[in-house]
Amino acid sequence: MARSRGLRRLLVLLLTLALVIGGVYAAVFFVQRSETLVSERCIAVVGGGTAELAPDQAVYASLITAVAVQRGLPPRAATIALATAMQESKLRNIDHGDQAGPDSRGLFQQRPSQGWGSEAQVMDPYYAANAFYDALVQIPGYESMEITEAAQRVQRSAFPTAYAQHERMGRFFASGLSGQTPEAVQCTLRSAVAVGDPGAVSAGLAQAYGPLVTAVEGQTLVVEATGSQAWSVAQWAVANAKGYEVTQVQVAGRTWDRGQRNGWQDSPGSDGEVRITVSPVGVEG
Repeated sequence: MARSRGLRRLLVLLLTLALVIGGVYAAVFFVQRSETLVSERCIAVVGGGTAELAPDQAVYASLITAVAVQRGLPPRAATIALATAMQESKLRNIDHGDQAGPDSRGLFQQRPSQGWGSEAQVMDPYYAANAFYDALVQIPGYESMEITEAAQRVQRSAFPTAYAQHERMGRFFASGLSGQTPEAVQCTLRSAVAVGDPGAVSAGLAQAYGPLVTAVEGQTLVVEATGSQAWSVAQWAVANAKGYEVTQVQVAGRTWDRGQRNGWQDSPGSDGEVRITVSPVGVEG
């Protein structure tokens, strides 16, 4: 009798363990499955309207806009640049040209044979953005020109009217990424898969904006910034969250949280700084 009761207890224990393990496995499977169903995208919401980019396009949009901010150029300059890059390369740093320019390369499809620089230079997004702005600012009154006219003066494209179709995207992302429209840019992303490096974020910001005052607190990079610059840096961080494994961005009492996927929300925070937190852990698989 005692032996029978012992066997029953053992069977109950084994069954309980099996149920627990099965439940854990099911939960993990559900989480992993849920992650694969997340449609990753970045949007810019301005005045009730919305424009959308893929996360890799948003990275280049943030760099192009940050370079304009670093140079003290108006958001209109970034709007023109973004619309141009979208038409020329779909906002991707491509290493090939087309029939109109077989040696065209990079975000703006700049041609080494036309004096834009070496192939290596025009394939450098930071160089390419600066080269575009160098040409744009030489055009008197570009700020008030139609995008097609300003872009064509720089690019001399065979399809000059094509730039206009990207004006909305360019204007919305330029407004958000320049900091003129707070909390315009938000990205929906899957969970971070690797350990983030605040130092890498700092280096990326320094290239995009020039020298910034920063400090590292654990997995958080603290950037001294106020006003539109603070919102520009914060939205740059959101646009670059996938590559840098950013999990949270805090600025001016608002927070973007990668895991919540609910846009910008109220939160405690100090004015005069942007807090960019990266993932402390990686995911095996």
